Amino acid sequence: MLVRARADTDPAYGKRPSERAIEDHVRLGVINLDKPSGPTSHQVVAWLKAAMGLKKAGHGGTLDPNVTGVLPVALEDATRIVRALLESPKEYVCVLETHREAKPERIRETLALFQGPIYQVPPLKSAVKRELRVREIYSLDVMETTNRLALFRVSCEAGTYIRKLCTDVGTVLGPGGHMRELRRSVTGPFTEATSVTLHDVKDAWEHWKETGDESWLREVVRPVEELVGHLPRLVIRDSAVDALCHGADLALPGLVEVHESLKEGDLAAAFTLKGELVAVGRAKMAAADAQKRESGIVLKTERVVMRPGTYPRRWGEAKTTQPE
Repeated sequence: MLVRARADTDPAYGKRPSERAIEDHVRLGVINLDKPSGPTSHQVVAWLKAAMGLKKAGHGGTLDPNVTGVLPVALEDATRIVRALLESPKEYVCVLETHREAKPERIRETLALFQGPIYQVPPLKSAVKRELRVREIYSLDVMETTNRLALFRVSCEAGTYIRKLCTDVGTVLGPGGHMRELRRSVTGPFTEATSVTLHDVKDAWEHWKETGDESWLREVVRPVEELVGHLPRLVIRDSAVDALCHGADLALPGLVEVHESLKEGDLAAAFTLKGELVAVGRAKMAAADAQKRESGIVLKTERVVMRPGTYPRRWGEAKTTQPE
């Protein structure tokens, strides 16, 4: 983190994420769910809402019914920023099946051709416009092959269609191919190693309701701050918090620290000095400029998580006094 200024935080306002009451923890929570095969992502979220008696919940990136794996689900107020995951990198484990036998070496060589930038046209059944676009394949590791099957792990840019990738690999290979199985192992900061099942969520919720023991539920429901763990971080003064809660942009005088990786145009997250997430927005300048400049807007606020009034209002206090 690059330090722009020194500042203290008032313990009378706000709370560190680990110190929230369990009701607030759930209201500002996210579940790293291991989606089972069969139901749609929408159905899984509906089941969670019913099981926990929630009014709102939303997932961070749709998985097809037969696809399993990491499906982060934001709860209540945390749903305001769940779209921050839509731009995050993803990782999948996939089984490609060719339509005729091919030499394993040839399958490996063909898959290797698809590392780096690739062209894709979204499939017919997709939620986006069907037009040619470029997506980045960060890595593609072939773990096992036979004459008809290839098991590989792929890390890719958001918006990459793995089903289409398999079809294109089959076309280049010659006999054609399709995606036989798919599991998402990573979405932004969430991995399958820390994922939980629907049964885990239900059991932890009922255990808390019956015994009052919060420990299991706090493990299953993670703080909303983890949802933006992949984004560049800005730390702001107490005096700037409430203005952002009302939708104001972040000006440089309110900035205390900024992550050195921040670039202009990045989606970034604003935090209090206690580590609470306030809002996410678009960076209007890079980290080095934010550290050195005296004035200007550093973050254009897009989505607010923290409720107004959590910190005292310090904006708009100066008023013009009219003579009597």
